[in-house]
Amino acid sequence: MSGTASSLVLALLLATAYGALFHFLTGGSTRRLLMYILVSWFGFAIGHLLGQVLLVDWLRLGPLYLFSASVGSWIALFGSWWLVGRST
Repeated sequence: MSGTASSLVLALLLATAYGALFHFLTGGSTRRLLMYILVSWFGFAIGHLLGQVLLVDWLRLGPLYLFSASVGSWIALFGSWWLVGRST
């Protein structure tokens, strides 16, 4: 497996774990779980791209800008939680 493919797998696993953990902490239906996972993937990708453009090298793992991607994921999760509503 090449470095890019393994980074993609790691990114999907981490973003999915972030979405599932956020759902575990906030609760809600299965639809919310799916929303949180998709939002986490989107935020992770945007965070990675911003880290690449801004050259944020903290916690860089190969081609993956892990710090900025994780921050992007969590910002997206909290933003979606706030926009959709905090009730279950």
